[in-house]
Parts: sequence; structure tokens; C-alpha cells
Amino acid sequence: MFDHLKQDISVVFDRDPAARTHFEVLTTYPGVHALILHRLSHWLWKLKLQWLGRFVSHIARFLTGIEIHPGASIGRRVFFDHGMGIVIGETAIIGDDCTLYHGVTLGGTSWNKGKRHPTLESGVVLGAGAKVLGPITISKNAKIGSNAVVVKDVPENATAIGIPARILEEEKAKKAAEKAKFSAYAVGDDENDPINKALQPLLLEINALKKQLGALTDAQSETKIAKAFAVKKTRAAPMKAKRS
Repeated sequence: MFDHLKQDISVVFDRDPAARTHFEVLTTYPGVHALILHRLSHWLWKLKLQWLGRFVSHIARFLTGIEIHPGASIGRRVFFDHGMGIVIGETAIIGDDCTLYHGVTLGGTSWNKGKRHPTLESGVVLGAGAKVLGPITISKNAKIGSNAVVVKDVPENATAIGIPARILEEEKAKKAAEKAKFSAYAVGDDENDPINKALQPLLLEINALKKQLGALTDAQSETKIAKAFAVKKTRAAPMKAKRS
């Protein structure tokens, strides 16, 4: 228990530059409080004291704004940054070294009994407001962007964004494992969005069409000006003839 607590506090310093002292983290970080109370409620749940486990989790929700079902399994060195609005379902499994930001939901898509919530493998980062739904697996070191809605498995070291979430192409996939670098809010600088790639040819074609349209407009304007001058010259010729 104390070993878990020590790791819960120490990991805050690795992922939150605002953390100053161990006492401050222990007394003012709701994510740490939620983990402590969850371990108690989970222990009661495994002892078949379901009501008492649910009551402890209810108290934790009231105190921290983080709702974790006592049946959920949470590994070591998990960090809830800010934490407000996090919801974790009964059959959810969270591996070691995961990070969840505020507003994250690990929810189910079925009313059937059994595994109906996501599994997060080690090192997963879920950005603020991300919704991960159903008995899917988010593989090791994957990142889920803020406000993404994920309903399918996400492979190792991948990044998913959007609604519904799509996998970004990792041009440096091999280097991702070597970096092992924490990515706050699941944001990276090596992301290659396939939607953006698909739109680029269309944007180039639109720009080319704009240039062609501009050239045609200029040519038409020049033609009109030339015709106007020709008309003036034609009208001016009879006037000169009459004067002479």
C-alpha cells in the first residue's frame, strides 16, 4: 500500500512541472486521492463487499470529481492530471505508467455482463476529453488526442485523433519507441494526419483553378478594354471627316 503511494506521489514530479513538494502533492492533488481511495474500494470489492466498495468510490467521486468503479483494475504509476470529470467503468483495465487528463471516459457500449470497457496497456496517454468506448485495447505507448472518440483498437506507439478516431501515420515509428518521451495531452511534433494528406492535392488544385480563373478574368477585361478603344476610334473617325 505504502509502496503504491510512494510511486503515485513520485510520478507526479515526472509529469507535472507545477508540483513542488511531496506534502503539497499528497494533500492537494485529487488524482492521488482518487487512486488511494480506489485501492481501498477495489480491495473491498474483491472481498465481495460490493456495497461498501461502491460507497467508498462514491465518497471519492464527491471529494475528487473522479469516478472510478471499484471493479476497475489500475496499475502502478498511473497519473490523473487535473482529473475532474474522469469516468472509469467497472471492467476497465489501466496498465502501468498511463496518464489520463480531465474529462476522459473509459466507457462501455453494451449492457451485457462481462468485459465491456477498454484496456489500456502501459504508457498510454489520453488527452483531455477523450472517450474510449467498448472492450477495445489501446496498446503500449499509444496516444489518444484531446476530445477523440475511440471505438476500435489502437496499435502500439500510434496516435489517434478525431471523431471517430483515426490513426495518424507515424513516419518515425521506430524512433517513437526509442524516444520513450512523455507527451503531454497526447500531442506530438511528428504526427502525419492522413486527412490532411488527402486534402493537400485538393487545395493545390483549387489554387491552380483560382489562378486560371484569374488569368481568364484578366484576359476578358483586356478584351473589353480593347473593344472599348476600338469603338471610340471608330466613332472619332467620322467626326474628323466632317470637320475636314
